[in-house]
Amino acid sequence: MSEENKNLGDKAEDALESAKDKAKDIGENASEKFEEAKESAKEFAGEAKEKASEFAEDAKEAAGDFAEEAKKTANEFADSAKEAFSAAGGENKKVLAGLLAIFIGSLGIHKFILGYTKEGIIQLVATFITCGFAGIIPLIEGIIYLTKSDEEFYNTYQIGKKPWF
Repeated sequence: MSEENKNLGDKAEDALESAKDKAKDIGENASEKFEEAKESAKEFAGEAKEKASEFAEDAKEAAGDFAEEAKKTANEFADSAKEAFSAAGGENKKVLAGLLAIFIGSLGIHKFILGYTKEGIIQLVATFITCGFAGIIPLIEGIIYLTKSDEEFYNTYQIGKKPWF
């Protein structure tokens, strides 16, 4: 039995030695795999960092382009609004002057609205002197004002400063 024990002991030692070698190989293999994984992770992190940097640059550029377009659009809107308001102001003066001339033109108020102070006073005095018969003049003027186009009215009475008819 002792020889059997000796054989069993040798087999156990061999098995133990084999297990140690396998464990050592597995440890070395795991260490290599860990190093490879570590390198891969570093490469991936570097690539991700580059991509993030490129994305940030693209985003900054896009934001700058958007800001420029927004400013351009805002300026165009402001210019259009100014045009619309100035045109509306001219149109409102035309309508206001025309209606005032038709309804209470004998008082010369439509002339004052258009900036013709001297002509407004003349109309008022003429109405008093003629006992109201001079009121036919502003009636005709009111009709003329309202039948002209906005542009024609503006050019004739506001730029050209034509005081009568």
